[in-house]
Amino acid sequence: MSQPFPGHSAPGVGFEVPLEMLAACHLRVHSQCQTLQRLVPHLAAHGADPQAREAAVAVMRYFDTSARHHHEDEETDLFPALLESMAGSDAVCLRELTAALTADHRALEQRWGRLRLSLEAVASGAAATLAAADVQAFVDLYEKHIAREEAELLPMAARLLDETTLDRIGLAMRTRRGAISVDTPAAPST
Repeated sequence: MSQPFPGHSAPGVGFEVPLEMLAACHLRVHSQCQTLQRLVPHLAAHGADPQAREAAVAVMRYFDTSARHHHEDEETDLFPALLESMAGSDAVCLRELTAALTADHRALEQRWGRLRLSLEAVASGAAATLAAADVQAFVDLYEKHIAREEAELLPMAARLLDETTLDRIGLAMRTRRGAISVDTPAAPST
């Protein structure tokens, strides 16, 4: 195995730049997906050894918290702000985009639920396999989803949202994570 588990690194950004924080989260999702992919052959070769159990716990922690917060950031704050910015004009394209991305979130959550059950068994040492097809389907959907967000959603948000709106989104993201102290910016968890 060329890379150790849990395989997590991405540049840190803060809540004061919410669009950049969302983009950095995509790098972290990609890193966690790579960990999942590396876990499949590792389990086949080494079983649910301590390294595999640690990786399973780290991936579960990430997708149970940070990835969930990321989806909430978009659905609760970013998508409505974008739709509001289009008030009075034809927002059909934007409505279709946000609806499709929201549907992706639900599909990812369903796939994650199935994967999580397998990872719980690995983390406890009770199982030593992870279905490669399930991992790949999850990774493929996330890659497609992230590509669309980075090609369409984030550039559109950068063009359409003013600083006040972005500040409001950043504050909502900070609050969602319990990092509401204005004096001391907390490290982002996405």
